[in-house]
Amino acid sequence: MPKPTIVYMGTPDFAVPTLKALLEAGYPIPAVFTQPDRPVGRGQKLAMPPVKALALEHGIPVMQPERLRGNAEMIAQLRDLAPDLIVVVAFGQILPREVLDIPRHGAINVHASLLPRYRGAAPIQWALLNGDSETGVDTMLMEEGLDTGPILLETRVPIPEDETSESLTRRLSEAGARLLLETIPRWVEGDITPRPQADGSVYAPMIKKEMGILDWQKDARSLHNQIRALQPWPGTSTLLDGQMLKIGNAHVTSESAQGAEPGTVLALTPEGWHVATGEGVLLVTSVQVPGKKPQPAAEVARGWRSMRVGSRLGV
Repeated sequence: MPKPTIVYMGTPDFAVPTLKALLEAGYPIPAVFTQPDRPVGRGQKLAMPPVKALALEHGIPVMQPERLRGNAEMIAQLRDLAPDLIVVVAFGQILPREVLDIPRHGAINVHASLLPRYRGAAPIQWALLNGDSETGVDTMLMEEGLDTGPILLETRVPIPEDETSESLTRRLSEAGARLLLETIPRWVEGDITPRPQADGSVYAPMIKKEMGILDWQKDARSLHNQIRALQPWPGTSTLLDGQMLKIGNAHVTSESAQGAEPGTVLALTPEGWHVATGEGVLLVTSVQVPGKKPQPAAEVARGWRSMRVGSRLGV
């Protein structure tokens, strides 16, 4: 049976392994749709999305519509491509009905959560923010709603206690690529019955920069989850002596804060800073002071007078 022709829609690094897997498996891909090039960094130079870079390496035509909804010209081009299937991985747009109706086998989305938990833009970060011990990847038949379609296949992925958003994103992207390669032939051959999502959806809104400010009134576990969930962007930070520090890594300890004000540095050890929280103690192991690269917290303490036992973070 010939492989179905696929139009691929994706944008960030998360979507690269799936496109790569489809190419290696020999699926014909006449076009890739991705977001427009955006300015990045301090110089605000235009940078192409990672999916575009991979597509160009393989000589695949790239379409970059600001919006597909209401874009008659782009939808006509998509219709002319006559794909058997559309595959969507972190594309960044909700597809309108007129697009979903084009491929004869529909549109399949690779989504980085166990739906209906974490519909929306940031399922990986919210799984970590909420301290989940497990997440996964679903392949879903797309509808017009936000991640509301029926599930085709699912794979579960455990979350270690110190996993960061960066490492979990990488693992889930690879799991999603494998799951899609299993899904496509079974779906096309009629071997999968779509399963409606259960009740009890949880929304995972976009992460905002201001979410990175640490509130030491929170308990140690919540702060730990915040730090690992928001790596690498926007990162987490706190004030010390009028300067904003970035907190790179931290661990929950078994110590008691013994009634100390949240944010108080209780001890400076070779492992890092022991900081009182609203409940429990957080061991900060890596920090970045303004104008410098990330360093072990113990090393920063040795060279910075503002950091001493009794210092208050976040004040």
